[in-house]
Amino acid sequence: MTFTQKWPEWGLALLQLLLVASFSQPEKQMCQRRGDPENPQLSKDGDILLGGIFAFHGSWKNRNDTYKNKPLPLECTSLNLGAFQFAQAMLFAIEEINNSTDLLPGISLGYNIYDTCGSTARSVGVALALTNGNEAVSVPSEAPCIRSTQVQAIIGETSSSPCMAVATVIGPFHIPLISPFATCACLSDKTKYPSFLRTIPSDYYQSRALAQLVKHFGWTWVGAIRSNDDYGNNGMATFRETAQQLGICLEYSVSFFRTDPPNKIKRIIEMIKLSTSKVIVAFLSYFDMDVLINHLSQYNLTGYQWVGSEAWIFDSHTVEMDKHHILDGAIGLSIPKAQVSSIREFILDVKPLSLWGHELFTEIWETLFSCKFKQSSSSTKNQRECTGQEDLSGLHNSFTDMSLMPIFNNVYKGVYAVAHALHNILNCNESCNYKVKLDPFMILQHVRKNHFITKEGDEVYFNENGDPPAKYEIINWQPTENGVVDFVTVGLYDASLPADKQLNLKNKSLVWAQNSKQVPVSVCSEKCPPGTRKVLQKGKPVCCYDCIRCAEGEISNITDSITCVQCQPEFWSNDRRDACVKKQAEYLSYEEIMGALLTAASLFGTCMTAVVAFIFFRYRKTPIVRANNSKLSFLLLFSLILCFLCSLTFIGRPSEWSCMLRHTAFGITFVLCISCVLGKTMVVLMAFRASLPGSNVMKWFGPTQQRLSVLAFTLIQVVICILWLTISPPFPFRNLKELKDKIILECALGSTVGFWAVLGYIGLLASFCFILAFLARKLPDNFNEAKFITFSMLIFCAVWITFIPAYVSSPGKFSVAVEIFAILASSFGLLVCIFIPKCYIILLKPEKNTKKNMMGRGAQNTL
Repeated sequence: MTFTQKWPEWGLALLQLLLVASFSQPEKQMCQRRGDPENPQLSKDGDILLGGIFAFHGSWKNRNDTYKNKPLPLECTSLNLGAFQFAQAMLFAIEEINNSTDLLPGISLGYNIYDTCGSTARSVGVALALTNGNEAVSVPSEAPCIRSTQVQAIIGETSSSPCMAVATVIGPFHIPLISPFATCACLSDKTKYPSFLRTIPSDYYQSRALAQLVKHFGWTWVGAIRSNDDYGNNGMATFRETAQQLGICLEYSVSFFRTDPPNKIKRIIEMIKLSTSKVIVAFLSYFDMDVLINHLSQYNLTGYQWVGSEAWIFDSHTVEMDKHHILDGAIGLSIPKAQVSSIREFILDVKPLSLWGHELFTEIWETLFSCKFKQSSSSTKNQRECTGQEDLSGLHNSFTDMSLMPIFNNVYKGVYAVAHALHNILNCNESCNYKVKLDPFMILQHVRKNHFITKEGDEVYFNENGDPPAKYEIINWQPTENGVVDFVTVGLYDASLPADKQLNLKNKSLVWAQNSKQVPVSVCSEKCPPGTRKVLQKGKPVCCYDCIRCAEGEISNITDSITCVQCQPEFWSNDRRDACVKKQAEYLSYEEIMGALLTAASLFGTCMTAVVAFIFFRYRKTPIVRANNSKLSFLLLFSLILCFLCSLTFIGRPSEWSCMLRHTAFGITFVLCISCVLGKTMVVLMAFRASLPGSNVMKWFGPTQQRLSVLAFTLIQVVICILWLTISPPFPFRNLKELKDKIILECALGSTVGFWAVLGYIGLLASFCFILAFLARKLPDNFNEAKFITFSMLIFCAVWITFIPAYVSSPGKFSVAVEIFAILASSFGLLVCIFIPKCYIILLKPEKNTKKNMMGRGAQNTL
């Protein structure tokens, strides 16, 4: 349609507007309510009115609005007897206050209570009705459209999402909204919901308590189902956050709402069936739980351990719905049990005959007794007729068992919180000050500051967020023999206590899924025992891991350790890798086989040398002894005894003195020994020179010179050892690096230069002695000692040349054993090569032990 086509219609509308403006009278402005009035289901006049918002019905009939006609009011279905009980609890508290002479004397409280049908939109509508009033006609006003609210406070809603909507709408008017059952932590935000208060703890604490409860039983791999509303989504978000901090993983987390299509519900059930977790945390409203349990029953999903929130865990109606006992053994949190005297009798005192025609009471009565009143349009001929005289005391259902008494108590405390605030504002004593003009904001401030104790002894107060103290009972569903489920209190949770004392489980036997007495196991991976560490599985949550054994020298002494700890240098891991044990000190000791054998060899060599010395002393006047320089021979035998004995200093636990002694004693005794051999070699050479005509060499190398040469050679080694001990002596050392699992006790050299100087000097003398003996090996003599010295020096040098690589490459005590072996081998080589042939002749071939035989072909006595 073009602009030219539209302008006649617009002109007509403008003309009508001008006519209305010309006939209007501004001085007679009136306030007029728009829309149809909302009629309360329960109401009573009073000096001060309180509002009530409850879902007497859980749903409504679907309708197809065309938006061409005015929509009809909702037609509510699914009667909710629990909500009616909540309203009755509110009426009971109001009646008790009106009959009291101590609280609000002379003031009567009235009420207007509305049904929301479980609709958030309707909850907002009735909240506005409570705020604005329900007058259908115009009311003149001196101050146009400005007047006080109809009610001073509102009790309700019992769900979080409607409460959020209502609190948002009435928040700017500062009308207190006190909920007995809305637990979403989001409602604690006073910037968004400034006038909201509640008498039930926030889900912030419940979610954390549920996470701690799951952790307490060792369940680290769980599934989660939540209501797809503010209650479920916010509660599960806090649970997930706390669970992550406690090391709990969610295998799946799905949302559910009672109006979800069947295909979505089927996907949820398939997910549960395919999961490996055996524990399901259900953060569901009782409406959603009832629908879900219906579907679970169709698939017979038993064997799962359910952990529930307070919304359904103590709801007897949910028990009635659980025909297949899927929820048996469920555990969860509930509001602490409470008792309000006389409230049961009040709630059960329903008088339909006095309220003929009241639709709500009629529907309740017909639901309770499965009958129909004559006036009911839906009554049939075959249905039993209600008389109104039926006895409630004979009923046994959710309406009579009072399982929702804790919520009744919350409603009761909410009404009394408003009453105490009014009492303080009106300065009530024996009477109240009627001249005080009531203001919802003033009432809200006084309700927040309230701190009183009910007649039952309950302490009532609110924190800065409008929340009461967080206390819960831990409830366990325990089926009895007759099929009835008992809600057994098995523990308490108090958020006001220190973190390690908040959860307190009593020593009561719990019943688990399928009536088991054993705590279910629900983990992705079994716990890693001490001695292992966790290694995460690629692409999986942190609760899924493999257990890897700690490496050598590392331990883990706790279960599920994420790292292995390195042992201190002096310690090593045991075989189980769960403790560090002190490393075994390793050194060459007399007790072990190798040490004992070397000790025996050393003592045998000492004894053998002593025997040879005794033989030589016994036959010292025989030619063979006299011919081989007996003085140097005895000195050589003495030095060999010292060489054999010095090897003993290498055996045993190293000490400061033994470390200094072993190397210096070895160096000096071997130099003494080699010096004697060198002297004997030089004597052989000099003797040959002396046998030549005109030679006078022996007078320059007589016995005195021989002894002095031995002394001089030995003193040089003594000086080297003194310098070594003075500058940087050997010292005991704990070698922690050579062997991983042992401490090697050894003697550090101190100065390596000193050590190699000692060995080098010995090697120098030995080489010089070997060269001289090699040169004298073919001298003409019947018994040429130079041959034996050559062989002994050859053995000596071979031993010590092979000693160096063997010593360097041998670990720990074996290096010491190599050094002792070298000492013993070289000492035995000298003893055997030089002295055994002589002893053979002395003892077994005495006929050769003559001067003539010794002289042979011109050899002369070297005595």
